[in-house]
Formats: sequence, structure tokens, C-alpha cells
Amino acid sequence: MKLSAIRTAIAGALFAAALSGCIVAPAPGVVAYAPPAPQVEVYGAAPYPGYVWIGGYWGWAGGRYVWTGGHWAAGRPGYHWAPHHWVAYRGGWRMVPGRWVR
Repeated sequence: MKLSAIRTAIAGALFAAALSGCIVAPAPGVVAYAPPAPQVEVYGAAPYPGYVWIGGYWGWAGGRYVWTGGHWAAGRPGYHWAPHHWVAYRGGWRMVPGRWVR
């Protein structure tokens, strides 16, 4: 057997061994584990007529879940607020941002 064929065979075996230790990660933008339960937020009456409470949510930043507190926002006539939420996606969890829905 030629020396170059032996080197190629060894390189292929090493490459295959290296790949066998790879960890399959979720798709980009997907978090490997579910978010914590939502935090309870206590809020009073709207500060102005027509304002809507936009509830807080768990976001993903710096490799961990981070709570973003809720706030009051001016409502949009003919729309309602659909809150941020997480959905199972490709072996992990992906956040669907909140939005105004007609």
C-alpha cells in the first residue's frame, strides 16, 4: 500500500472519529430548553383611556432567559395585542414576538 493511501485512510478515520463526538444543536434562533413559567405581574388601572397592558415575557439574551416586564401602551382601534409566546420548534423552543392583530 502506498504511503499517501495510508495517510488518507488515517486522516479519514480521524475525521470520522472527530465527527462522532459532535453534539447536535437546535437550529439558529432556537433555544434548547423551555422557558420558565411567566412571572406574575400586578398592575392597576390604565394611566389613560384607551391604553392596553402589554404583559411581560421571557426573552433570550446572553445564553439565558431574561424577564422583560410588562408596560402600558396606547391601544390601536380595531386591533388587539397578541402576546409574546414560545413554541416548540425543531428540537427546541422559538419565541414568537408579540404583535397587534386586527
